Amino acid sequence: MEKASSKRQTILVVDDSEMNRSILADMLGDEYDILEAEDGLEAVSIMQKKSDEIDLVLLDIVMPRMNGFDVLGVMNQNGWIEATPVIMVSAESGSPQVERAYDMGVTDFIMRPFDALIVRRRVVNTLLLYAKQRRLVSMVEEQIYEKERRSGMMIDILSHIVEFRNGESGQHILNVRTLTDFFLRLLMQKTDQYHLTAGDISRISTGSALHDIGKIAIDEHILNKPGRLTAEEFEVMKTHAMVGARMLDELPVHQNDPLVRTAYEICRWHHERYDGRGYPDGLAGDDIPISAQVVALADVYDALTSPRVYKDPIPHETAVQMILDGKCGTFNPLLLECLRESAGQIRGQLAGGSVSKGTRREIQAIADESLHSGVSTRTLRLLDYERDKFSFFAALTEDIQFEFTVSPPMITLSPWGAKKLGVDEIVMDPVNDPKLQAVLGPGVWEELSAKLRATTPKEPDVQMECALHYDGGTRWHRVISRAVWSADTPPQFEGALGKAVDVHESRVRLQELEDRASTDAMTGLLNRSSAQEQIELRMQDRPEARYALVFFDVDRFKYANDVFGHMFGDQVLIRVAEKLHGSVRQTDICCRAGGDEFLLFLEYKTDIEKTVERIYNNICEDFEQFPIRLSMGVALGGENDGSTYEQLLQAADAALYSVKRSGGGRFRFYDDSLHDLLGTVQGSMTRIDEKGGETQ
Repeated sequence: MEKASSKRQTILVVDDSEMNRSILADMLGDEYDILEAEDGLEAVSIMQKKSDEIDLVLLDIVMPRMNGFDVLGVMNQNGWIEATPVIMVSAESGSPQVERAYDMGVTDFIMRPFDALIVRRRVVNTLLLYAKQRRLVSMVEEQIYEKERRSGMMIDILSHIVEFRNGESGQHILNVRTLTDFFLRLLMQKTDQYHLTAGDISRISTGSALHDIGKIAIDEHILNKPGRLTAEEFEVMKTHAMVGARMLDELPVHQNDPLVRTAYEICRWHHERYDGRGYPDGLAGDDIPISAQVVALADVYDALTSPRVYKDPIPHETAVQMILDGKCGTFNPLLLECLRESAGQIRGQLAGGSVSKGTRREIQAIADESLHSGVSTRTLRLLDYERDKFSFFAALTEDIQFEFTVSPPMITLSPWGAKKLGVDEIVMDPVNDPKLQAVLGPGVWEELSAKLRATTPKEPDVQMECALHYDGGTRWHRVISRAVWSADTPPQFEGALGKAVDVHESRVRLQELEDRASTDAMTGLLNRSSAQEQIELRMQDRPEARYALVFFDVDRFKYANDVFGHMFGDQVLIRVAEKLHGSVRQTDICCRAGGDEFLLFLEYKTDIEKTVERIYNNICEDFEQFPIRLSMGVALGGENDGSTYEQLLQAADAALYSVKRSGGGRFRFYDDSLHDLLGTVQGSMTRIDEKGGETQ
């Protein structure tokens, strides 16, 4: 008996009339397990706990607290309507209600008074329809899975041949596939820049298995050489990228298949580098297909952490840091963020075989999509993406974010906010929820609700401060919210979006943001606008003082970028900033004006030439492979001469321009002999902004 009972399907009957619930239970109780709810709120509560166990919902329309349409709204919001069919129960037969119910996902209608035969027939038909749909999804899923499994097996065999000949383990192929899938999914959470679908991710992960297929044409003595390759041998090794791409491009069949074209991109360009210093084509930035960019990162990580004939494996933490430090080439900054944020998960991904699980989930989604309307599935997928994105950014901001709806009366909190406050993410009937009321305290929700209802569509914003009680203490928060109004005439208040910000923590974060906004991210010096503001204030406050504005750039900086790479160029700028900062007083103002250009503003009494010479000599040095030399212009002002910041900058730039024309490598003070250059310089001042500071 217990075994038979476990196979019975479960029906949730939702009706405010106990008589109606009893009649339906009598009609269906012999064949099905019956759950009962006396209104919509109770029904939603049951579905929150047992949505996976409920096979069908019989739902009344007119009920107190939450009616049937409100329940349908919650079911749609949580995705329950996709797996659980709903039959509406009503004495109303008006076409607007019927149309609205079908639009919200209802499968069928049962009219009161009940006819036992009709009730049973429609229940059976609905359950059979959904069971048939689930079987069809399962069949399509199995067919797709088997096809993908066979294709993947053939690719793995072919790739393993290459790896076997290369003296590497076939595990390298699996690791690259797993990491490619993992990094792509992280990238999709971080940005919508690349517009990759789930199918695209699956195809790129599969195609990654062929990334080194061109090595089949490389001599084994080079492939398996235990020592360092000679320059000639390395040139031979580099040809494997083009060889693999050519092999795929010259296939007698399937040349235009999306998987083949993706594999071609990966084969040809997975050794390109984001700064343009890779091979075979020297592509840079997003000219490199994102498929090849991600595979390159996965390939480098696994190559570092796996044993090879020429090296021992490198520990995970060391490998990650080497990649982040640019010691293994340059990568897309977004991919490096993914690597940095997920470093602790990588070994678990490799150990857990996540590709196979991810592939299974992907196939299930594809199978489900094949049996649904394209627009509906796409919309649901976009809604899921937006929900995930909202949760992600809410967690980053560490604010308590919420959404309030009037019908049904419900508050939905961000996962981070719900955990912080110790309440449920979905709070039905917020006025009477004991957990929420304990956090808010008496009258807080009523006050906020009243202020929101008093707004208008043109002025929808509300702010208020209140004390929240959680974690055993009380903290003041600022609630910032925006009322949502319908497009009806007249408009109807529908709810609100908002967040509660801890006042103390927000002040700390605001100060951090202000500090970041005023400084250059790379060098830590002031940025140009902040420096200009401070200089102008200083000149206004102390017009009687004597001061110098020094404007300089790094000679042959473009050469440093072109020859040693942009990351090395960044290190040069950081070094110049460090030397500059160490050469001046705390009261002096120094900034990175843009690109390789720097500004220094200082007050002086005597011997300004010796001061400038000392600063110049302190900064100039031989830095690794590159000699740091400067072209520097200096303008003097003050002693109530009425000079402005703009005039000093133009004069210093004229002196700098003169130094550049004479070959650079020195400093010069502005004097009357440079007056004719002011017009030329004034017309070219925009190069600081337009060309990033690279003086021509």
